[in-house]
Amino acid sequence: MNLNVKRGLAVLVIIALVFGWFVSLFGIGEYTSVKDALKYGLDIDGGVYVVMEAQTDATGDELTQLMEQTRAVLDNRVNQLGVAESSVTIEGTNRIRIEMPGVDNAEDAIAAIGKTAQLHFILADGTIVVSGSNVKDAQVGTEGAGYVIHLQFDSEGAEKFAEGTRKAISGTVPVEVEGMMKDQIAIVLDNEIIQSPQVNEVIPNGQCVMEGNYTKEEAMTTAALIRGGALPVDLVEIQSSVQTATIGADALEKSIIAGGIGLGIVFILMIVFYGMLGIVADIALALYVVMFLWAMVAFNVVLTLPGIAALVLSIGMAVDANVIIFARIKEEISAGKTIRVAVDAGFKNALTTVLDAQITTLIAAVVLYEVGTTAVKGFALTLMIGIVFSIFTAVIVTQLFISLLANSKKFAKNKYFGVNEDGTPKQLLNKTFTFIRHRKIYYIVSISIIVIGLVFAMIGGLNYGIDFTGGTNIQVEMGKQVDIDEVKDVLKEYDLDPQIIYAGEGNTQLVIKTIKSLENAERTEVVEALGKVYGVTQDDVLASEQFGPSVGDELKENAVKSVVIASIGMLIYIIFRFRAWQFGFASIVGVLHDVLMVIAFYAIFGFTVNNPFIAAILTLVGYSINDTIVIFDRIRENKKIYNKDSNEVNIDRSLNQTLNRTIMTSLTTLVVMIPLCIMVSASIREFIIPLMVGVIVGCLSSIFVCSPLYYDLCRSQEESKYLRNTAKSKKAKKYFK
Repeated sequence: MNLNVKRGLAVLVIIALVFGWFVSLFGIGEYTSVKDALKYGLDIDGGVYVVMEAQTDATGDELTQLMEQTRAVLDNRVNQLGVAESSVTIEGTNRIRIEMPGVDNAEDAIAAIGKTAQLHFILADGTIVVSGSNVKDAQVGTEGAGYVIHLQFDSEGAEKFAEGTRKAISGTVPVEVEGMMKDQIAIVLDNEIIQSPQVNEVIPNGQCVMEGNYTKEEAMTTAALIRGGALPVDLVEIQSSVQTATIGADALEKSIIAGGIGLGIVFILMIVFYGMLGIVADIALALYVVMFLWAMVAFNVVLTLPGIAALVLSIGMAVDANVIIFARIKEEISAGKTIRVAVDAGFKNALTTVLDAQITTLIAAVVLYEVGTTAVKGFALTLMIGIVFSIFTAVIVTQLFISLLANSKKFAKNKYFGVNEDGTPKQLLNKTFTFIRHRKIYYIVSISIIVIGLVFAMIGGLNYGIDFTGGTNIQVEMGKQVDIDEVKDVLKEYDLDPQIIYAGEGNTQLVIKTIKSLENAERTEVVEALGKVYGVTQDDVLASEQFGPSVGDELKENAVKSVVIASIGMLIYIIFRFRAWQFGFASIVGVLHDVLMVIAFYAIFGFTVNNPFIAAILTLVGYSINDTIVIFDRIRENKKIYNKDSNEVNIDRSLNQTLNRTIMTSLTTLVVMIPLCIMVSASIREFIIPLMVGVIVGCLSSIFVCSPLYYDLCRSQEESKYLRNTAKSKKAKKYFK
């Protein structure tokens, strides 16, 4: 590319960057700032909750089964409507609480999920041809200037629909439904006929079109309701309100400030350790962040704690891509190449590593999104957005600016590219270590920690939070906004360890949740304790119910299934790219090791296992595999270059060559988390600290577990090769004797 064209593009990037950040921070004209444009989950910025009661005479096991079916349908429905990170829980025996982020008011929430969505296709005599349970898919399409809904039936539905159309065109169906004709099939949604098209021919392929003069929004909502399934029971609203964030009333503002501080520290670190290259990395990273945030807005992604985890991970990966490129450029310069040649060679050599690492994590994210439930999908979509933009900024933007530096008379010097005047690269660590020789010590330490953690888990059990156990919910109108910490002190004698959040207009209500199953008398005591200090009575109690876990067996199983399938996908990709099963097997064992280490951490130190725990595990999977792939890529390369050296020598060489990059990436990822951990709240601290442990474990396992394990897996192959060569040598000596 012409140098002047590159300069022009660089100027455009800077202008776009400045403009993007200005709009993001302050807004412009009718466009709001990115803070106002983003949607936030209940845990960060609060939202709407609705309590609905089932209208049924069922009791006992029949009622329990009916309520669980209703909960599953509602959870699927809010998922189909695009309400990420919703929470659907059973309260008492016949009530369901739906907590929905990204919804402005309770009426919208009820309109979105409260409909029965009973769909039937009927003949003129009222006979049901096919029901909504036979609908395989419902998608929005266009016809002329309007919108329609394309329906596809399953095999049973297709057969029934074909028979129904055959009856309709026969003209023998008696007319018993007012307004219908013999040759019509009516489409009935929630007991209302929305279309009565005439049947002109038998439709055997199980596909038809719903026409109803829909607007785009109406068509999308109706299609989503049909896909979401029919409710097995009618629901009536009992209570609805707006509640504050579960991680603190001012969590959003504090999180933004903490995130800005963390990002600022990363910018400074890059300049301190990489000089002029660090400035280039900061430009790419600043562009990455603004693109990432506006992509979240464009895709209507609801930002939650799991989303923050994915954002932190993707920032670390964006930094990592730049660090890999910088390291390779420095190596090329140290090898005696000119700056310009070194930049071209460095990018070429780094590109494979960057793509392998990012694509492997992208595979995991895609699988998690396709297979996972609502909570997992939000994390996966956020991670996918981050990966795509990190590749773009590292490969395109960073390369553009570094190539300009390489062609500059002023900056095309070793000191600006992280290399000393004597040609040696500037490093965080200049010492060379031997890793493989001590691998048995690493194995023993890792296994010991995991075993201790599992013993703690079996003896004392994991500290499951409300999301996993359910518990008791008490909602009280306090008459004014009170201090939550003071309320916790008032209730301290009851040993509830409660989660308390504000609700209602003006934050005058308190929602008190505890994992303890409190009987009526115990709930009365809690309210009386509040009454002694705040003057509330039993008449001020808006709700007092036991509720089920929001993280049910389905979500647990789905999260495990997602990780397993993602691991298989990553294993296949690694084996395909690296042409050796040992790389893939060692990588997946490393992921399993890291997950068990984090679970051990939760067990030993008693951290609460709640909904964000799933996000912490998913983050760990993404981070661990990314770090391992970078090291394995270097091992693969060195085996080709130094093919006469043993595996032990090549693996140690590769680990030392990538060690500075591993430390720098882990350091910058941790730096983004530290301000969040310190500044926001105890709730987010319980989420961030295990995440930090996961990053450290993921970093260490790549060096001390995965690489040594790869060595041991290849050891028998190397020994066999040695024995074959020795045998050939002896045979040759005998022949020439």
